[in-house]
Amino acid sequence: MNGIKNLIIDLGGVIIGLTRNRCIDAFEQLGVKNVRENITNNFQHKDLFMQLELGYISVADFHDGIRQLAGKDLTDRQIDDAWIMMLGEVPKEKLELLLELRNCYNTILLSNTNEIHWKWIANNCFNYKNLKVDDFFHKIYLSYELHMLKPNTDIFEHVLNDAHIRSEETLLIDDSLPNCRTAEAMRMRAYNVQPKEDWGNLFLP
Repeated sequence: MNGIKNLIIDLGGVIIGLTRNRCIDAFEQLGVKNVRENITNNFQHKDLFMQLELGYISVADFHDGIRQLAGKDLTDRQIDDAWIMMLGEVPKEKLELLLELRNCYNTILLSNTNEIHWKWIANNCFNYKNLKVDDFFHKIYLSYELHMLKPNTDIFEHVLNDAHIRSEETLLIDDSLPNCRTAEAMRMRAYNVQPKEDWGNLFLP
């Protein structure tokens, strides 16, 4: 961690657990077609899902698109519940770690996510010690608000410029190898988190 002042931390697979198959099964039970093909193994969503993640369509448009894929008059709640099935929990230990890191580093959350997932996570996963999600990071950057996605260079450039930080003083913690490679090409350091890894060990003396 020599020379590192800034941490850019991913959300899914790093802070919160993701279970893609549980989400796919929930959509298939609703009769949504081709959902397995539209959600790939590395959580990069195509078509309707990618449009939502980029913020190019509204939540209402997403609901209508899912209803078209299913050929059924599904309720918004049914659709949201199926989509949220991908999300796991944020362990108390991770929340404690984030608070500790915030005291020692300039901590930044950078996530490819969408409005439905983010609102659920913000409301349900960071309710700890009377805090809210903004209390765990100095800055938060979300793909659907920026209309940009990792691993593209532009989203990293935006974060570096907007947060006024230097790439060589920054560590990316991310579960996606392509994201890490982009960061390294931009002179950041990067750590590729493996499934269920306790990446907090990075900060042990």
